[in-house]
Amino acid sequence: MRVSDKWRDYELIDCSDGERLERWGNITLIRPDPQVIWNTPKNDPMWKKAAARYFRSNSGGGKWEFYKNVPNRWTVNYRELTFNIKTMGFKHTGLFPEQAVNWDFTADIIKKQNRQVKVLNLFAYTGGATISALKAGASVTHVDASKGMTLWAKENAVSSNADKMPVRWLIDDCVKFVQREIRRGNRYDIIIMDPPSYGRGPGGEVWKLEDEVYGLVSLCRELLTKDSLLFILNSYTTGLSPAVMQYILGALIRPVFGGSVSADELGLPVTSSGLCLPCGSTAVWQSDEK
Repeated sequence: MRVSDKWRDYELIDCSDGERLERWGNITLIRPDPQVIWNTPKNDPMWKKAAARYFRSNSGGGKWEFYKNVPNRWTVNYRELTFNIKTMGFKHTGLFPEQAVNWDFTADIIKKQNRQVKVLNLFAYTGGATISALKAGASVTHVDASKGMTLWAKENAVSSNADKMPVRWLIDDCVKFVQREIRRGNRYDIIIMDPPSYGRGPGGEVWKLEDEVYGLVSLCRELLTKDSLLFILNSYTTGLSPAVMQYILGALIRPVFGGSVSADELGLPVTSSGLCLPCGSTAVWQSDEK
């Protein structure tokens, strides 16, 4: 397991009975997590002192219940990065802290190059990977279909003093964008993909990651430069194991570009138990020239 254990402004205090107890800066939240199938004692006193808790509805969706004053928005820091956080619908806060291990890994590779590295971040959400790559010295094309998430990513870039760095912010369907980039002849040294488990296509059709991921990676392969460095594929879909994603990158990327492929779960350390909570999977292709 690759563990994101360098946080100071985020802490997974405890997890039990389908819930996480988390500290985001100085705000403590309780959020549901289907991975937490154990029912260990909730001995930490912060379970009773949390500022807010998200309750899922049996009919779908859910709502936040607030016990203390929670700002409409506040910030958390990770190293030199600053992110704006808020309590969103469907339990989210606008950041997946387990992805920090991928931000660091990618940034280290970018910093080792004696040239500017071009990064494509697809399904880029609120820009964690984008901003980390910018701060490491890359130029980044950030693509997400949601206008709201893209605006949020821009706000995070301003907060991290990265808004003047070489970045393109694009609100677009990721598949259609990739198809156009292939026709334009644009290429990238690093591609990061963090696709949703489910979604809707431009015509309203249901998009399911297990059904689409092979074709999507195959398409994105056409955007890699001959001197490409890295391809990262993330998944929060329980039916898509790290080994399956590793096989896809091994079958599509490695025969063309060489290098190596690895995959693992991502995790967060749990303060109360000393164990790690699995939080999705990642597969990585990287070139021999790192």
